[in-house]
Amino acid sequence: MAQAHAEADQYYVPHSSPWPLYGSITLFTLMSGAVATLNGWMPAWALLPGFTMLALLFIFWFHTVIGENQQGLYNLQVDRSFRMGMMWFIFSEVMFFAAFFGALFYARNLAVPWLAGGGVKIFNKMLWPAFDGVWPSNGPAAISPRANGTFETVPALGLPALNTAILLSSSVTVTIAHEALLSGHRMRLKIFLAATFLLGFTFVYMQAKEYHEAYTELGLQLGTGIYGSTFFMLTGFHGLHVTLGAIMLTVIWFRVLKGHFNPQRHFGFEAVAWYWHFVDVVWLGLFIFVYWL
Repeated sequence: MAQAHAEADQYYVPHSSPWPLYGSITLFTLMSGAVATLNGWMPAWALLPGFTMLALLFIFWFHTVIGENQQGLYNLQVDRSFRMGMMWFIFSEVMFFAAFFGALFYARNLAVPWLAGGGVKIFNKMLWPAFDGVWPSNGPAAISPRANGTFETVPALGLPALNTAILLSSSVTVTIAHEALLSGHRMRLKIFLAATFLLGFTFVYMQAKEYHEAYTELGLQLGTGIYGSTFFMLTGFHGLHVTLGAIMLTVIWFRVLKGHFNPQRHFGFEAVAWYWHFVDVVWLGLFIFVYWL
């Protein structure tokens, strides 16, 4: 009955939902905590209520949407709107990382050469006479945590290369899982989907090891000049995206275990797969422009 109702109507709109109002309160709470923390009015734990409410918002709202979908309340028009929403979301993420890659390009190819004498040389030499226009740069003065003011970069052929292999492998496994879903091979779907999120969490673990080594052994920290800030901002936000993607893949895996999705209707799986391929492509850019070149 519910499926017939969904196909007959143009679009399913719930009569009432508490989640938009709750989401507004959540964002206000989170922003208030951020303002209090950044201004030093309260310690960092002021962010905890906002993040807790945000996690609960995702859990309960997605639970509602999944329940409506399993009841057959969503027709193909709703499915198309979900797909368009996911496409725009990924586009916004592309622009997000484009801004950070742009900052890296500006600092490396424009600002550093200009400060080293590429602009008005007489003023540059007067203001920053000891500036060495090389990359990686930590600024005109040594601000490394080491006593001698030096730091080392993370070698591309170490953990970054291993993490590249891990993410590329996970892109293959999620594609195999997708093909298994389309062909109705549920056991293969479960195995390769599990392999995908396990590889994702392995990537996050290896990146944590890399950060620990950078902080404790290489003298490379977030405050180590423009190189340190761009390095950790780019790799850190990417690591956050991988973490969220691995969590989403885990949720999809549990849904598969419960019998959700079929070859005709499986947008939830496809949306997470699109997101996962996106973070893989971003990592290739990071590996080339941050670690390698």
